[in-house]
Amino acid sequence: MTTPGGPEDRLRELAAVMSRLRSECPWDAKQTHESLAPHLLEESYEALEALESGDPDALREELGDVLLQVMFHAEIASERTDGTGYTIDDVAGGIADKLTRRHPHVFGDVSVSGAEEVKQNWDVIKAAERAAKGRGPGSVLDGVPFGQPALALAAQLQRRAERAGVPAELADLPAGDGDVPVSEIGAQLFTLVARARAAGRDPELELRAAARAYRERVLAWEQSSRP
Repeated sequence: MTTPGGPEDRLRELAAVMSRLRSECPWDAKQTHESLAPHLLEESYEALEALESGDPDALREELGDVLLQVMFHAEIASERTDGTGYTIDDVAGGIADKLTRRHPHVFGDVSVSGAEEVKQNWDVIKAAERAAKGRGPGSVLDGVPFGQPALALAAQLQRRAERAGVPAELADLPAGDGDVPVSEIGAQLFTLVARARAAGRDPELELRAAARAYRERVLAWEQSSRP
């Protein structure tokens, strides 16, 4: 297979490889969106681990595995004949259009003072898109996936609320009974997330760093304990 060298050529090559695998490989042919769901999550975590390792070659490889998942899901969707199908071009076109629409300071005549105003404009444009689809004003928390790790979930909820002007003291959860009972430990953890964010730290990454440090200590202990 020839590859003249441009990024578009290699992406087309990958799409062709995926299409052939889907038709000629028994394992690939039987996959569904649902059966691939664990792989999408797994490959994302492996890319994050490669990023944390500081190995650029490992990160490049893992990003390829993440891209494969996107290609695989798009290929499956392209086979549908009920009017709900789409292709990888539709996926790419959709995100390109969204990025263009939500960056009027780059692709339009809007001026911004800095990154914070970019985020504010993003939220305003996103709300307008929602209204245009007839979904009503909704909530600033709409779209936050509750399936993500709890620490990352807490941080994303707080970020969204902060950008909407929600009072910071709402993050001070009382322990005890209520509509959603919260233990003292749970309340303290949620407060720690707020403290990490106030210090400019990502709580998920901070805990991952602590976990890596703990792993190294355990490995060193194991080494020193062996005869």
